[in-house]
Amino acid sequence: MPASPTCTCQSCPTHADTPTRRSCGVYPSSMTDEQWAVLEPLLPPGRNRTSRGGRPEAHPRRRILDAIFYINRGGVGWRMLPVEFPPWQTVYGFFTRWRDDGTWQRVHDALRDRVRVAAGRKSTPTAAIVDSQSVRAAATVGRDSRGFDGGKKVNGRKRHIAVDAGGLLLIVLVTIAGIQDRDGGLRLLALLRERSSTIQLVWADGGYAGRLVEWAKQVLKLTVEIVKRSDDAKGFKVLPRRWVVERTFAWLFTSRRLVHDYERKPESHEAMVYISMILLMTRRLAPKPKTL
Repeated sequence: MPASPTCTCQSCPTHADTPTRRSCGVYPSSMTDEQWAVLEPLLPPGRNRTSRGGRPEAHPRRRILDAIFYINRGGVGWRMLPVEFPPWQTVYGFFTRWRDDGTWQRVHDALRDRVRVAAGRKSTPTAAIVDSQSVRAAATVGRDSRGFDGGKKVNGRKRHIAVDAGGLLLIVLVTIAGIQDRDGGLRLLALLRERSSTIQLVWADGGYAGRLVEWAKQVLKLTVEIVKRSDDAKGFKVLPRRWVVERTFAWLFTSRRLVHDYERKPESHEAMVYISMILLMTRRLAPKPKTL
């Protein structure tokens, strides 16, 4: 009978006494020491006993992040966190605080720049690919923030994303599913230009054709190039550039929390998208050791 997997989390308070995976809370979504070393410097400074304006934080930041990653990757509800994690109210409080103050996006953007440099690219991209994806909404999503996508027959929300040439996320915008791609594209490209002055070229599918192309050129100084599927093409065909953003959607689906939309606020869904990409990029920068 194979031995129980041992804990590699040196900061776990139960490491010395109970080295089993279950008692230590080491899950596939848990960080290694090397991955924590990548993320820790990017987080906002924590409260300590010498800080003014509040009590010191009762739980290690690493355990908080591991719990949020567990929610994101496992797709469970906040109240279903295993008991070895900090209380769900504490974990959820950190998630919403860092959602509202922009921490998730800032950490994500810093990691993206590092991954691009590690891949031999400049940290600032000059081209992007945009697309959208409709996802079904759970009962927790209110009627005022969901809609019906008649083309995909989906009642829920739509996430619009822009990615770089390697598929790394640049920006995400969550709307009701009933919004047309070209209308959602107006807001997405405006946000993209607001947060990146270096983007010059954007590739998109036929759903973005029309007035969006001219508007982006005149107002945002962006060239939008439509990549259309050939009328003669039959069956599945990989389209230039568009396959990159489709692969990014596939990466997001490895996070079960993103397979459906469970978030009460669109901003929470956007934060979960950033968290999913944070997990992916952290593992690129500090891969887990391979096991036999």
